[in-house]
Parts: sequence; structure tokens; C-alpha cells
Amino acid sequence: MSEILGANGLPTGGAGGGNDDELIKDATIETFEADVLSASMSTPVVVDFWADWCQPCKQLAPALEKAVKAAGGKVRLVKVDIDKNQMLASQLRIQSIPTVYAFFQGRPVDGFQGAVPESEIKEFIGRLEQMTGDEPQQGDQPQDYAALGEAAFEGGDIATAAQMYAQAAQSNPENLSAIAGLARCHLALGDAAQARQTLDLIPDEKQKDPALASIAAAVALAEENQGGDVAALETKVAANPDDLDARFDLAGAQLAGGHMEAAVESLLAIIERDREWNEEAARKKLLTVFEALGHAHPATIRGRRKLSSILFS
Repeated sequence: MSEILGANGLPTGGAGGGNDDELIKDATIETFEADVLSASMSTPVVVDFWADWCQPCKQLAPALEKAVKAAGGKVRLVKVDIDKNQMLASQLRIQSIPTVYAFFQGRPVDGFQGAVPESEIKEFIGRLEQMTGDEPQQGDQPQDYAALGEAAFEGGDIATAAQMYAQAAQSNPENLSAIAGLARCHLALGDAAQARQTLDLIPDEKQKDPALASIAAAVALAEENQGGDVAALETKVAANPDDLDARFDLAGAQLAGGHMEAAVESLLAIIERDREWNEEAARKKLLTVFEALGHAHPATIRGRRKLSSILFS
């Protein structure tokens, strides 16, 4: 068999247990999801960001490959040439090379920069080997992906969250939490239309499921409120506090900008001045905001208390 060369010109094949073609491979932005994110659901994947002109990268590569091969298939290595994959490097905020990230179950879990000593590389790979327990059963995969999506979303990694939720929904089309999570990702990325299309994939008989209530309300708010000049509207309200049309427009602009708590206060101010204004438009929108935030959100709890105080005073 002819010798297989990696992207940095070093051999990836050779002696040592396991199929080196599977343990060590090159990746692009098109294959990153399959080679890294999906593959890491069962086996830790080390990603080496390098470039041909980088001498420290060439010093690091042999030791990294050696350690991965010595792990006997418990860890995989993927190499990314940043010159050929500039967009991917930018998305992952690679600012210097060599940079090494380790992914497990779809998320970065460890890493380092620079050509570190071989002893540190062995310790690094050893930590990753210890992460690998029993592989999840196939039937458990949708819930695992959904949980990873939730963790990524809470951590602010919306792109990874969307990928994990999509995996969960693909594995189990009836996983409403995964579909709701994917819609929330689209909404967080500013695409209310795509969020609506995602929710529309759910059968009619399940559209009222409690798992969908919050995101359905959030999408409705995004569709209803297309923005506005918050500063100008605040000035207008300050000049005439009883201009309830301006206050309502201000609440809409605040909602469009993601300022949910400020919108709650604007809507409460309308109700406090005129409970019946515009056929209770402020109260109806406020209830939708509460639903979008969730019943346990601090702004919802405070807002409901104040609303009750206004209505029953």
C-alpha cells in the first residue's frame, strides 16, 4: 500500500493499530460537521489548525499524530489548513497557530496553542481518553443531541446549538423540544421567517403542545414587531407621557431589538394609564411577552405582580 500523506506533508499511515485513514484525516468547512461535530458524539476529536508556512505547526504535527495513534482509536485527529479554510478559522476565532481544540459530544472541551512538549501532548490525549465512557444507545441519541443543543444555546454558541437540535429532530421528527430549540436558534439569528417555517413542520394536532408555547409566542412577537427608532420614540414619550400610541410603538421597537424587560415596563405604563386602550392591545401583547419569556422568568414574575396590582387596585 502506498504511503498516505496528510495536509502538512507528513505521513498519516504506517504501523500502529487501527485504520489511520479514519483516525487522522483532513477537513474543510464542508466536512467539518461530519468529521468533527458528528464524529465527536462517540469519540473525542482533536482538531489541529495549521498552515504550510508555520514551522511550529510542523514541529507539533508528528507528536500529535503519534499520541493519537497510541490511543488506539479512542481519539481521532482532524487537520484544518487555515489558508484553505479561512471562513471556518474565522468562525472558530482562530487567531494564532498552531491551535488545537478537542471536541467531545459536539462541543469544544479542551485545547492549547503553540508547539507544546510531547509530554504535555500525551497528558492532553490522556485526558480525552478518560472522557470516553460507554457509547450511548441509538435510541438515546435524539435526547442527547437536544441536551447538547440546549447547553450550546445557553452558552451563546447558536450555530452549534442549531446543528445539535437539527440532529435531534432528524433522528426523531416527533421531538418537539428539538424542533422548538431549532426554531429558537433561527429567531436568535434574526430569521423569524425560518423560525416560523420550522414550527410549521409540526403537525396541527401538536401545535398547542406546552413545549412550543414559549417559542411560538416569541416568533409571533418577532413577526408583529419589525423595529423602530427606540431613542426617538423614548423622546416622544418623554415629551408627552400620555401619548399611548407612541408608548405602544416604543414597546414594539423594544421587542424587535430584544429588550424584553423594557417592553414589559412600556406596556405596563399603558395599562396603568388606560386599561381598555385600543381594545386592551397593551395587555394582550404583554401576556404574549410573558409567554415568550416563560412563566419562571424574573421579568415575567415581576410583570405579573405589577399587572395584578394595576388591575385590582
